Amino acid sequence: MKKTAFFVCLPLLFCLAAPAFAAQYASWREITDEMTVILNDSYEVYFTTKDAEKAKALVNKAYFEYYEKLGVERAVMAYVSGKRASVVEYNFAEVKRLMTDGAPNKEVRASLDALNKMLREDGDALDGKQEGGWTVFAASLLILLREGFEAILVVAAIAAYLIRSGNAALTKVVYAGGAAALPASALLAVVLQRFVALSGANQEILEGVTMLLAVVVLFFVSNWMISKAESAAWRSYIEGKVAAAVGRGSVFALGAAAFLAVFREGAETILFYQALLADAKDHIDMVWYGFGVSSVCLVALFILIRFGSLRIPLRPFFIGTGILMYIMSVVFAGGGVKELQEADAVSVTPVPFIGSIDLLGVYPTLETLAPQAVLIVLAAATFLYHTRKTAATRRHNAA
Repeated sequence: MKKTAFFVCLPLLFCLAAPAFAAQYASWREITDEMTVILNDSYEVYFTTKDAEKAKALVNKAYFEYYEKLGVERAVMAYVSGKRASVVEYNFAEVKRLMTDGAPNKEVRASLDALNKMLREDGDALDGKQEGGWTVFAASLLILLREGFEAILVVAAIAAYLIRSGNAALTKVVYAGGAAALPASALLAVVLQRFVALSGANQEILEGVTMLLAVVVLFFVSNWMISKAESAAWRSYIEGKVAAAVGRGSVFALGAAAFLAVFREGAETILFYQALLADAKDHIDMVWYGFGVSSVCLVALFILIRFGSLRIPLRPFFIGTGILMYIMSVVFAGGGVKELQEADAVSVTPVPFIGSIDLLGVYPTLETLAPQAVLIVLAAATFLYHTRKTAATRRHNAA
């Protein structure tokens, strides 16, 4: 019960820590119209002076001070789709890439026109949405499900693994890591809102670095899980002689994985709900209903993984959990690089034949796809190594 209560409180603390959101505009279209003016000014600077840095500074102003700070991105994700927000973000990055490369004026203008068109469409869509109770309920439900799914998945899978491997006492390290991320997330959300120094590009860099750090930790954890499934310790556990050993370094990595999974979602969740509460007007109660139903769904997911795993044969469960961690590391790698691209810390090289799949962290740039490809190759090589090692050990024992 203590573990279940923890996950009920987890999203609730996210929301209670949210600072007030100031609605400064009468409509979303009013915001996107101002963004269009700023983006057109950026083109004038590029066209007349060819000063790419000054032109990009105006593009960044439209993105960081309007699209992100005023909640347009969060509203699009809540009421339109996460994929749409990702496409718009990519187009911001594409405009800046063209300016950096000194592209012809015609190409830059066409890219800006496409971006302005999407912004106007989104502004109209947000203003024209039916501000009914069920619309608000659905937005609230989807926000927490989307943001909390990955965190719950990681924490529940690691906890289930420890229990199945005979190390149930160590689950407290995992829960402690997740719990520590709650106040850290709330503090980060307040800092991001109140201190200008951490707004804009610095916020994206912080989020990107956090995600890439999570990649390293999750890759280590996944490799460790699969190695245990294929090792002599696995066979000893099957025979009921000893529990799988967990070293001090592994325990730290497990706690860190839980912390980073919750932390990277926490602050963003607070900011999403902050914007939603400001926009809900006469349907605040539906925000909390959606929040409550989503919380129940996340708790159900945790219980399903935590207790449902007891019905799965041990070896497939260990390997499956390890593969899940590999997949999460690949998702985080794409998302982390994307955040750094938005901050202009990493270049953008388009891959036209690839579409955005936000759920899997897939984005149409070489810089996001390359580390994901490397991780997939490393995962395949690691799995093959452990499989061959186990086969060799079995042949040796048989001889």
